[in-house]
Amino acid sequence: MMNNDNEISNKTKLFGFIGEYAGVSRFSALLNKKFKKNTVDAMMIPMNIREDDFFFTLSNMKKSKVDGAVISNEYITKSVEIVDSASELVKKSGMCDIVFKEGERLRGDVFITRVLLEKLKDLGAVKIALLGTSSHAKAFSLMACGFEVSYFYDNLEELMSFCTEMEIPDADVNRIAEGMDVDFSGFDALLDFSDLAKLDMITQFPLYSLDMKNSKEYSALQTRAIHLDAAYIGYDNMIEEITAKAYTIITKG
Repeated sequence: MMNNDNEISNKTKLFGFIGEYAGVSRFSALLNKKFKKNTVDAMMIPMNIREDDFFFTLSNMKKSKVDGAVISNEYITKSVEIVDSASELVKKSGMCDIVFKEGERLRGDVFITRVLLEKLKDLGAVKIALLGTSSHAKAFSLMACGFEVSYFYDNLEELMSFCTEMEIPDADVNRIAEGMDVDFSGFDALLDFSDLAKLDMITQFPLYSLDMKNSKEYSALQTRAIHLDAAYIGYDNMIEEITAKAYTIITKG
């Protein structure tokens, strides 16, 4: 086990947390606190990596002493092209937020969506409004068994293609666009995985509104929620659940 000085031995399992502002996030500190509390010989190292250096950093992890990495939200689509093998969820969603080194190869997977699904179940949410067609939206749709999901986006043609690609039968497809008045109060939760810069068309929020944006990313959902004095849950509000899931995955391996 690690000693009180947090010294690293040649048996310590090392993981990197890769993000543009990884050092600012509480993720690594909370996870390391959990490792220490449970006498697990592992350490999460925050790695502040600029976009221009991301490909080089992750690619070179294959020959490093690091056992894997958690990828911050801003780089989850870029990591897909770097990993050597990937889960079906990575392949179908186009996002990868955790990688494991196996020999000199990297295997990619998705874990953040599982945290979100568990959060929604804990909140008792069943009827979900999903905004967007991004990789996050794809991952959620692929794992949304047990939820009643309605799909929203400003481009109906793109949304229909999304539902076809995700093999969603009889999808409830809806347009949301600037100038409209959209009331989500009939849903249990609203998930924003869109690229919409403003959500001023929302007139009423459900009890829960979530996205996976961290504190360094602009959140149109949070901005609109503040305007309407509605509750908002983002990445940093879920940090305890996220670190708990990462701890389970890393220690299980």
